[in-house]
Amino acid sequence: MSDQQDVKSVDKGRRNWLIATSVAGGVGGVAVAVPFVSTFAPSEKAKAAGAPVEADIGALKPGEMMTVEWRGKPVWIMKRTEEQLASLKKTDGEVADPNSEIPFTMQTPDYCKNETRSRAEHKDVLVVVGICSHLGCSPSGPFASGANPQLGADPGFLCPCHGSTFDLAGRVFKNKPAPQNLDVPPYQFLTDTKIVIGKDEKGEA
Repeated sequence: MSDQQDVKSVDKGRRNWLIATSVAGGVGGVAVAVPFVSTFAPSEKAKAAGAPVEADIGALKPGEMMTVEWRGKPVWIMKRTEEQLASLKKTDGEVADPNSEIPFTMQTPDYCKNETRSRAEHKDVLVVVGICSHLGCSPSGPFASGANPQLGADPGFLCPCHGSTFDLAGRVFKNKPAPQNLDVPPYQFLTDTKIVIGKDEKGEA
């Protein structure tokens, strides 16, 4: 065998070894990367303990509501129409705690202590925990104006257990069994169509 053939043979063998070790290294890299990447997604246990939850509201149309789970509780996200927002001016004088000064299970974030109980830059979007402050039932709704006799001419939510009613900001009407408004969890907008619940500028709840 000539010297040139020996060099070619060595080069070929070296190239095959490099390919083999590169593939092995790649497989090892994947094996390490998968569990590392998976740590970014909160586990079911972490979610139950209160890990923030993201919600995409891009498909939500005015007047529609969706429900997501946070800390094992239903969180309502409603995109209110201009007419629904206007109804809050009327109900402002009919609710027991218009400024959300009496907390239920959590303090109302300062940015939601207003008539619409929402962030100023997205006042049409309501985010509340759908659990009645009386005995923990989940209210029904939203009902349109005049659609429910217990709400009368006002649109809003009705707790079927004992008749507590809430306006479209989650504020309980006067003289009802429920002593407090529906909770507003900490939340913030990541984009115009994506919300994270359980976290805001102050950190996680």
